[in-house]
Amino acid sequence: MRGEGAPEEVVALARARRDARAARDWPEADRLRGAIEAAGWKVVDRGVDFKLSRAHPPDVEEAGRSRYGSSESVPSRLGEPAATRATVVLVASDWPEDVSRALGGLAGAGEEGVQVVVVANAPSDDIEGLFEQQDVSALRPDVVWTSARLGHAAALNAGIRRAVGEGIVLLDPSVEPRGPFVGELLRALDDPGVAVAGPWGLRSADLRDFEEITEGDAEAIEAYCQAFRRSDYIDRGPLDEHFHFYRNLDIWWSLVLRESKSDEPPRKATVIAGLPLERHEHREYATTPADERDRLSRRNFYRIIDRFRNSRELVGSR
Repeated sequence: MRGEGAPEEVVALARARRDARAARDWPEADRLRGAIEAAGWKVVDRGVDFKLSRAHPPDVEEAGRSRYGSSESVPSRLGEPAATRATVVLVASDWPEDVSRALGGLAGAGEEGVQVVVVANAPSDDIEGLFEQQDVSALRPDVVWTSARLGHAAALNAGIRRAVGEGIVLLDPSVEPRGPFVGELLRALDDPGVAVAGPWGLRSADLRDFEEITEGDAEAIEAYCQAFRRSDYIDRGPLDEHFHFYRNLDIWWSLVLRESKSDEPPRKATVIAGLPLERHEHREYATTPADERDRLSRRNFYRIIDRFRNSRELVGSR
C-alpha cells in the first residue's frame, strides 16, 4: 500500500475498499471509491494492494495569496445574486503580452458595469506586472491564481465561479477590443430564444463538418468571444473538464446551451456582425505541433459526437 501522503481517513477508506474487492462486494467497493474521490484522491488497484494519489494539485497559500489546484477549490460567487451586467473572463497562460493587449483594449473600450476575471493559469506569475499598469488597473480585475497548470475547461470554470455578471463573456487573449462590444452581446441575449452569441460562428449541416460565418444564426459560437447567461451556466454547467485542450470546447458548450430541455425547439446561436474586435494570431494553435494539435482536437471532437450524435434538432435552426 502506498498512501502518497493521504490523510489517514482516506487510507482507511482505501483499505476498506481493498477488503470489499477481496470479498467481491463490488457495490461496496464502488461506493468507497466514490468516497475516496470525493475527498480529492484517486485510488489505483495494484493486484491485492493499492496506490493513492491526489486527484488534483493541492491548493497553496503563498505570501498571503491563495493558489488553487482545481476549479472546485475556487470560492464560488455563483450563489450570489447577479451584481453587474456582465463578467468578462480571460485565461492567461504563456503569453502575457497578449493578455496585456486584451486587457488594454477592454480598459480603452470604456465598458460600464463589467466585471473582469483573469485566471492566472500557472506558471504565469509574469502577468502580475500587467495589473499594475495604469490603463489596466482601472479594470480592477479579479485574479484567480492556480497552483498548477489547469486544463482549458477547468481554467474557464475557475474564472466563471467568480462571475457576478448577468451575462458571461469568454474572451480569448488573442482578441483585442477596439471599442465597446459587451452591450451588443447582452442585447442579443435579451431574446429568450438565443442561448449563445458572439462575432464568429460555426455553421454545420451534420455536426461533423463546420465552417466559420460572421453573421446570421449558426450551430455554435467560437470561443474567441462567446457570450451566454450566467443563469444558464448555473443550470447547465460546468464545462466538461475532460477538455484539457481548448479546441472544440466552444462547439460542445454551444450545443449544451442550445439543446432543449422540453418539447420546444432548441435555442439559437446568434452571430453579431460588426463588433469592434480584432483577432490576432492564436498562440496556442500556432505553437502546438500540427500532429499533436490534430490528435488533441480529434479527442475533444469525439466527446461532441458521443453526446450529440443523435441531436439532429440542433442542426438548421436558421
